[in-house]
Parts: sequence; structure tokens; C-alpha cells
Amino acid sequence: MVPCKAGGFPAWLDPSNLPSGKSSLCDFCQTPLQFLLQVYAPISEKESTFHRTLFVFMCPSMKCILHDKHEQWKCPPEKASRSVKVFRCQLARSNPFYSSVPPRGDGTDNPSGIGAQLGAWCGTWNGDKVCSSCRKACYCSEKHQALHWRSGHKLVCQQMKTYSESSNSSTVNNRKTSNELEKVASNTLWPEYEIINEDECEFDMEMSGANGYSGSLVSNDQSDETFKALLKHFEADDDKKSWTSFQECISKAPEQVLRYCRSPGAKPVWPISSGQPSQVDTPKCRYCGGPSVFEFQILPQLLYYFGVKDDVDSLDWSAIAVHTCEASCEASLNYKEEFAWIQV
Repeated sequence: MVPCKAGGFPAWLDPSNLPSGKSSLCDFCQTPLQFLLQVYAPISEKESTFHRTLFVFMCPSMKCILHDKHEQWKCPPEKASRSVKVFRCQLARSNPFYSSVPPRGDGTDNPSGIGAQLGAWCGTWNGDKVCSSCRKACYCSEKHQALHWRSGHKLVCQQMKTYSESSNSSTVNNRKTSNELEKVASNTLWPEYEIINEDECEFDMEMSGANGYSGSLVSNDQSDETFKALLKHFEADDDKKSWTSFQECISKAPEQVLRYCRSPGAKPVWPISSGQPSQVDTPKCRYCGGPSVFEFQILPQLLYYFGVKDDVDSLDWSAIAVHTCEASCEASLNYKEEFAWIQV
């Protein structure tokens, strides 16, 4: 079944009808967004949410994140440009891709049928553009096609063309070259981890008065210096108080990278007092017009596991809070865009 995971490329819940067009791009630099993580979060009370996954993508450029920090304050009807995007996908128990039997969670619950052709460079977005030479490699954008060409596809493409034109070409060589095309070429993807869900009661922790769970990466034996690096940025007394409270809450499970709680009244645990959204700043669902509610937050620890350096221009955030449609509405789109608030 679709896992909870961070890094690598997404395991799309609906493998055929992916987000397309500008929704897959950073609104500032127009580069395809990079996969950050996904959370499998079905809602048992509704038939239409028997399967439900939230996917988070972001631009790895800190310059774009800083632009996003200001754009997110815009209120409708103004349309904010975003570099962090969240997509919600949900399926009923009876659907074209999965068995109606509850998922076993042992890695065997794979979707049936053939999904969309993914980009050869990123392995993430719909590859609706095809290499004009080999006619086999697909891309989600011209930018990724150019990156793939410069990184070695030019040679592979020429070899494939030579093999196909030669009457003495070897089937083995053709298969080998085709296998190279099937691999995701980009070496800039973040490393892939499974996110393990653990109930916060096990750590005697609270989350704004509501029970929730924290998500830890499988590499639990690594120490994290991210919090110490962040502390030097907090100068105001209110920020220091918020940071102290945040650190106390997180310290009992320092490996956690995600805090999930969709219970009524749940709120994020903010590390900084400034830059927190009010209820007015959280937009209503763009599809049904209903209220949005907090569902989970992503912690800066994830940057440590991704190997992001603590440099001036490196990617950084204090918290990313994801808000989703309270009704988890059933709009016609297979992937519905939700709202993320980033605190930098």
C-alpha cells in the first residue's frame, strides 16, 4: 500500500491522474517541485476516504522559500504564489487501482494496471514530453530534459539510435540501454526514508491538548544538531520562550520529523512566536468553500536526515504546517491542492 515516506520520489495513490500543468511548478522560478514527503491518512468515517494520502512538494531554492514566506500572507481573492505545495488524493474502498480488502501493509499492496509515464529525470511528475531523438525518454518539463541531456542522456540516446539503425545490433545491448533509460537520472533527489508512526502517549507528550502521533525516520541512531543551529537565530524574548516550549515538547522523541493530529482544535507546536498564522490567514477549501483544519506539521529535523548543510543559502525552515479541507471534500480533481504555512 502507499507508504508514509520522506525523500526519493512519491508513491502516487492514484498512479494515472497526476497533478499537471503549473500545479507541479514552483510559482517563482517555474522549476518542477521536488518531493518532500507523503502521509497515508485515511478517514474511516467516510466511504470516499478509505484510502487517503497527502503529498508535500517544495522548491529546494531558499530564495523561493523566502518569497513564499511573504506571499502566504495574501488573502483571497488575491492569489498567492507558492514554492511549497500539498496535494490530497483519496479513493473509495471500491476503486480501479486497489483491492477492496484492507491493506496488509507488507509491501504487497501495489496498484493494479499501468500508471502514468513519469519523467526520466525526476521520476516524480507526468512525463508528457518525449525526447525527439530516441523517442523513449519522457520528461515533465524542458528544464529536466536539458538537465538529463547534459548529464549523459546525449550519449545514451546516440547509442540507442545507433543500435536501432544497425542491422547487427545486439538485443542484449538494446535491453541494457533501455534499462538505463528506465532509471531516475537525477542525483539531486533527497534520500529516501520510511516514516514510522508512533503514538505520542508512549512519550508522555501533549499536542495542544489533543492526542496525535509523531513520525520518526528509520535511522534513529543519529544525533541531530539542527535545533542547536536554529537557536542562534532566535533573539526576541517571545521567540526564546516559544523555542524553549517547542524544544521541551520535541526532546522526548528527538528523531521525529513529523507531528500528526487531525483532532478538533489541534494546532501546531510553533518554535517561533512571530510569523504564526491566524484563523483568517488560513484560507477556506478552494473546492467546496468549507473550513480548513490543521492536520500535521513538518519539523526541521528532516533537513538533517536529508544531509542539508547549515550554510547561509541552504534550505531551511522552522516549521511547515499543513491545513486540509475539514470535510475532505470530493471535488472532481484527483489531486486537490491544500494549504501549507511555512515558518522560516
